[in-house]
Formats: sequence, C-alpha cells, structure tokens
Amino acid sequence: MSVSAEAAFCPHCGAATGPHKQVVWWHLHRRLYDWTMAWAYSPSSGIALAAISFTESIIFPVPPDVLLIPLVLGKPTQWRRTALNCTISSVLGAVTAFLIGWLAWPMIGQFIYDWFAWAGLTEENFLRATPYIEQGNFWIVFSAGFTPLPFKVFNIVAGTFYASPDIANPWSYCLLFFLAAAASRGARFFLVAGLMRIFGPKITPFVDKYFNWLALLFAALLVGGFVVVKYIA
Repeated sequence: MSVSAEAAFCPHCGAATGPHKQVVWWHLHRRLYDWTMAWAYSPSSGIALAAISFTESIIFPVPPDVLLIPLVLGKPTQWRRTALNCTISSVLGAVTAFLIGWLAWPMIGQFIYDWFAWAGLTEENFLRATPYIEQGNFWIVFSAGFTPLPFKVFNIVAGTFYASPDIANPWSYCLLFFLAAAASRGARFFLVAGLMRIFGPKITPFVDKYFNWLALLFAALLVGGFVVVKYIA
C-alpha cells in the first residue's frame, strides 16, 4: 500500500513513516517501548510476540499489547490467531511465575518481607491473609490479568501463598489460578485484537502522541496497587 512521504503514520498498519522523534537518553521507558514496537515489522514477529507475552507475565515491564496491536493492524484477517498466540504464551508465563513463587519461596521469602515491609507485607500479615487469598484467588488474579495492574507480581505472590500450610485445598487453588489467568488474559487480548480489527490504525498515533502521559497513568496505577495492599494490611 503506497503511503505519502508527508504522512506521519501509515493508514494501513499505523507505523510511523516520517522522521522519527529523537528520544532523550533518560527516557528509558520510551526506548524500551520503541524497541518492542520494532518487532512488529520483523519476519519473526510471531515468535517475538510469544516471547514478550511469556516474559511479561514474569518480569518484562512492557505489556504485550504494544506488539499485539501493530501485528493485528498489519494482518487483520489473522487477528484471532495472533490473540491466541499472545494468550497462550502469557498464561504459560503466569504458570512459570507461579512456580517461581512456590518453589523459590524458602529462598526469597525473607528478602520479600524485608523489602516490602513498608507495604504491610510482613510474615504475620502473610499468614493472616492466606485464607482470604484462597477464597478470592480467582477474582484477584483475574483482575490483575485483565487490568493494567502488574500481573507478574500477582502471579508470583499467588505461588508464594500456595507454599503456605494454611491452604486447605492446593489442587483447587492451582486450578482457580490457571482458570483466572486464562480467562483474564484471553478476554483482554481478544478484546484488544478485536477492537484493532474493527477500528483500524487510528490508535497508534494516539499512543505515540500521548505516550508519556499513558506511561504516567500506568505508573500511578502500579503505585495505587501497592497503596491498596498496604491499606488492606
């Protein structure tokens, strides 16, 4: 599809066509975002999407939506396959994070207590919260997987609670975690892919223009999550 040299963005896939903006060195979040977006136009984009979706559920800070969106815009007829790839990879990453929290808890437990004591995460509160986490396991993980809350943190924490002897039914706990992760990630990624299939590339210029504000909003939500945890504790 031909694109005018004067166009700021391609009307087909939303890619920037003019000179790219210079990003100052301290805007590391923007550089990481641009690096992720570059994979959308690579022959290995499907593998990159799977890798980013998997690692984002464990540690990677950039949500896979930023790569999912341009991939759907570039190949709109394959939006279901792309969303499914993103979902499966993200759920596998969530299970991996859960196992890290469960199996590595004896090694990282005291470290987490020391670093997050300010948020009310003490050993006493940990044991006190275990039955509530067990009862609300599905909705807690679902909310984190569907919203901008840090999904990776909840995955690891869910695994750490599984290590508690107070969990009455470990198999039910694991099943609810898996169902919540699959339902939330599937709902989110299929919704995003479906919207991109319907509304086209208009969203990419918006994200590019207001990226710093969106990044601040994401950071505010993350901090707000820790405030909520401290208030509950």
